[in-house]
Amino acid sequence: MDRVSPNPAFGLPGEDRQARLRLRIRRSEAARAPRRAADTGLPLVVDLDGTLIRTDLLVESFFSEIGGAPRSVLALARVVPGGKAAIKHHLGGADLDIGRLPYDVEVLGRIAEAKSSGRRVYLASSSNAALVERVARHLGLFDGWFASDIARNLSGAAKAERLVAAFGEGGFDYVGHDGDDLEVWARASRAVAVRPAPATRRRLLALAPDATFLSESGTGWAQRARIWARLLRVHQYAKNTLVFVPALMAHRFDGPAFLAALLAFVAFSLCASSVYLVNDLIDLEADRAHPTKRHRALADGRVPLRAAMGAVPLLLAAALGVSLAVSTAFAGVILGYFALTLAYSLVLKRKMLIDVVTLAGLYTVRVVGGAVAVGAVVSDWLLAFALFMFMSLALIKRYTELTARLDRGLPSPANRDYELSDLPIVAALAAASGYNAVVVLALYLSSDAVTQLYSRPKLLWCVGPVILYWISRALLLAHRRMMHDDPIVFALRDRVSLIAAATVGALVLAAI
Repeated sequence: MDRVSPNPAFGLPGEDRQARLRLRIRRSEAARAPRRAADTGLPLVVDLDGTLIRTDLLVESFFSEIGGAPRSVLALARVVPGGKAAIKHHLGGADLDIGRLPYDVEVLGRIAEAKSSGRRVYLASSSNAALVERVARHLGLFDGWFASDIARNLSGAAKAERLVAAFGEGGFDYVGHDGDDLEVWARASRAVAVRPAPATRRRLLALAPDATFLSESGTGWAQRARIWARLLRVHQYAKNTLVFVPALMAHRFDGPAFLAALLAFVAFSLCASSVYLVNDLIDLEADRAHPTKRHRALADGRVPLRAAMGAVPLLLAAALGVSLAVSTAFAGVILGYFALTLAYSLVLKRKMLIDVVTLAGLYTVRVVGGAVAVGAVVSDWLLAFALFMFMSLALIKRYTELTARLDRGLPSPANRDYELSDLPIVAALAAASGYNAVVVLALYLSSDAVTQLYSRPKLLWCVGPVILYWISRALLLAHRRMMHDDPIVFALRDRVSLIAAATVGALVLAAI
């Protein structure tokens, strides 16, 4: 495959961008006119990020690098002064699975149509040459490609000048995506836009009224809201009801305590969503290789990566704002929770058993946060019970993930430090942790603290058998491949689990 190397960028500094584009359109109109009648023979030039693929290779490369080795951010910082081209060159060696990228079917169809009619097709991208070449070679559809190198960022005016140098003014059709492509569309024979933002669409129509638009989702606000709700894991917010447990255990049923716990619930939910986004950005490669996670909104390109990146600081800021309304101490808990979840996403989830201990700790932090919010004292009994119970759930989660890979004939997960042969041990550890939680509960019920808090403490002994039943049933269902990827999600959808939870709640209230 021929390679077409980029030329240095040049423009008209000091002029308004829109005026510059209009000037170029007028200058190229004479060149375009003779070609219109036979423009089917013009080369078709296709952009990469956001156009041919529903993702951004720069963002993917960044999170792939820091996800695999967080210390690599220090090496990246050293090349930042060199500009965007140097950054892209540094990240160009990222080990991305090119074959699993979310390619746009309609754009591929337009390329196939051009090839069948005998037209030449080129790939032109501001991404680094190493990645662009890999994409071009993988698809095998292009007659050549243009890309950034260590010294030049092939974007906007630089890309436009390079294409004009290669094909002439108005001597090519261009398929692009965003505002940076306006410079190129202005000098192309025909403009084709793929999922442009509303502002970009308006500006393009002002420049080229005959522009064509591809892959426009037509997604309504309700559907977009559902996509974002799944992306932010709104269904996982049920886990944050743990913040109400300390108030319940301390028999704090007054309005101020409920309001503080409610604000704590909101703060934990917002903070958790921010880290879910970071986790999904880091796990793009692994999610695309997963049988079910490949349908996540970031992995399949339904939500732009830059939009998700922008949402992370907004969610965290909102979480801190709500937590400060509770107390500065609770805000400290939220910051600690965010730091631990971030450490889990970057490093700890790849460490055998440390990952499940961390997950159990994150659930327990919610209980501690609820106590701090309402000003209650968390007993050692409650902390020990929570740690064992959530350790069991985390191990069931890992067991389910491993069985899913085993049944599909997939190898051991690359982003987890577990082997398929570990399944029996993981199941045994899950059972041991769950049963130890019940032992802790029994020891607590035998202590003097119970008689001081409950008028009918003997009723609480009925809670143990219910929990034993639920843990045992969850393990059996996981063994039968009837468990959801996340045991918490399973419990929220499972009728038996809901009945068990209601029974425990009724027994606790009756014992007060």
